[in-house]
Amino acid sequence: MKTLLLPCLILITVSILAGCQAGGGASRSSSSAGQIDQDVNAALATLYQQSPNFRQLAARAKGVLVFPNVVKAGFIGGAQYGKGAMRKGGRTVGYYRMVAGSYGLQAGVQSFDYALFFMNDAALAHLDSSAGFEIGVGPSVVVLDEGMAKTMTTMTLRDDVYAVVFGQRGLMAGLGLQGSKITRINP
Repeated sequence: MKTLLLPCLILITVSILAGCQAGGGASRSSSSAGQIDQDVNAALATLYQQSPNFRQLAARAKGVLVFPNVVKAGFIGGAQYGKGAMRKGGRTVGYYRMVAGSYGLQAGVQSFDYALFFMNDAALAHLDSSAGFEIGVGPSVVVLDEGMAKTMTTMTLRDDVYAVVFGQRGLMAGLGLQGSKITRINP
């Protein structure tokens, strides 16, 4: 009985995640390049309105990878999925998919926006040269919140990649181990 519990929970989680993706309307489920760009523009506008300091961080970054409308669902086992675009100099230069799995004490469904600010050429090269950029492997990634963003200066920007999660919708509670993989796509 115990051996069937984990596979059943994973199957339920994946089903919930698939339902969230399918039920979001045309703008949420579409994967065309134009729609991804439109969603990225909206996500960045929201981020810069909430915290103007992130606009300054983007100006210093070599590239900004934005995943609007990432969906996360879980009950013990969890998954998250999203598509986004890499911006360099305000222009889209590539499209990416993020997939993550997690295991631990967690329950709920939520969506959120996610941005990665690549601060140097080595971090960007790692993204481009790897078969899939894995968070936690390779360049150092620092998660920022609005308070930390207010204290950033050219003297404190020392890490390879800064990440920010914003625009959370829904409810997800818990703790767990998580691994994210980012892969280039052609929508």
